[in-house]
Amino acid sequence: MPISGMTGFGRAEGAHGGWSWAVEARSVNGRNLEVRFRGPPGFESLERAAREGAQARFQRGNVTVGVQAKRSEGAAAVRVNVEQLERYIALGAPFVEDGRAKPPRMDGLLALRGVIEAEDSGLDPEAQAELEAAIAGSIALALDGLATARREEGRALLSVLNAQVDRIGDLAVQARATAAGQPAAIKTRFETRLKELAGEAASEERIVQEAAAMAVKADVQEELDRLGGHVDAARGLLAADAAVGRRLDFLTQEFMREANTLCSKSQIAALTAVGLDLKATIEQFREQVQNVE
Repeated sequence: MPISGMTGFGRAEGAHGGWSWAVEARSVNGRNLEVRFRGPPGFESLERAAREGAQARFQRGNVTVGVQAKRSEGAAAVRVNVEQLERYIALGAPFVEDGRAKPPRMDGLLALRGVIEAEDSGLDPEAQAELEAAIAGSIALALDGLATARREEGRALLSVLNAQVDRIGDLAVQARATAAGQPAAIKTRFETRLKELAGEAASEERIVQEAAAMAVKADVQEELDRLGGHVDAARGLLAADAAVGRRLDFLTQEFMREANTLCSKSQIAALTAVGLDLKATIEQFREQVQNVE
């Protein structure tokens, strides 16, 4: 299975026993898996189905599962909570009396929270269990749709990430070739500077010794070897059949560590330029990795 993203959307609808409902499941990026459930009063037990369903399918991301359910017309009675209505009217009366608000309209009052209440569904425990099981089935379908959307995002990300890893590998090869010219450049610069300061007293032997010491400090072969190893590791992770987002995130930090050291050791402009290109590409890679599960 290719890598999966963390952004997506899934929806499912259903009906049973005079009820109809719609389930929406969506997710965005997250360091860990967090599941939130929003459902109608009286169906709190469905949160377990949503949470366990998400945990069975995903390892990272902020997942929200929302359920909207209603009874068909005539199947459910409603009543006006007169006490709540009178309480709203009393609270608003002072504002009406001093002219700071207009008298409330009935349609506005009826829309206030708690004024209109649904009568007890009247479902016996067995019917309630059947209804919840049917809605739980729709939750599973919505989560399946979300998983499909996340895999589609992963397929789109895969080509981008592979191209960026290839670019990092190419820049590492370019840096290796460019770094081969550092010792000669260091010797030339040191020789010029030493002769400016010491004149004819500057011996060739001293120039060679000092330049060699400087070249050792500026050697970047170890960093380039590690970069090559990180490139191979990244390619392996991108081809793996698993959630690899966290490991790719860690690997990105290692990429940047080597690139920073490369730039700090660079003694020639050409190598510095390659190092800066390398850092820019790694940063682009890091941004895309944040979308990987």
